[in-house]
Amino acid sequence: MTKEEATMVGFEIVAYSGGARTKLLLALQEAKKGNFDKCESLINEANDCLVDAHKSQTELLQEEARGDGVEVGFITVHAQDHLMTTMLLKDVMDTLVDIYRK
Repeated sequence: MTKEEATMVGFEIVAYSGGARTKLLLALQEAKKGNFDKCESLINEANDCLVDAHKSQTELLQEEARGDGVEVGFITVHAQDHLMTTMLLKDVMDTLVDIYRK
């Protein structure tokens, strides 16, 4: 995989992770209002975005596992960071939504 191809995969990961992050933060606003049906719907949409991000990430992992070199640039590193922090936000959201339910 060329650096340009890895960069494009990185952009995909950033886009999907960003979409998930936005939906998670909107879900938190809905939880604050007590609108848990909408909150759960947004969390499910965020999960779908995260699945897509993981699929893109898996492309990079498979290339590496096959022994094909993957030139990693700053965009790819940024994408991994973006995905990781969004996954952490999702974990925190589970607790926050539970708190708002009580």
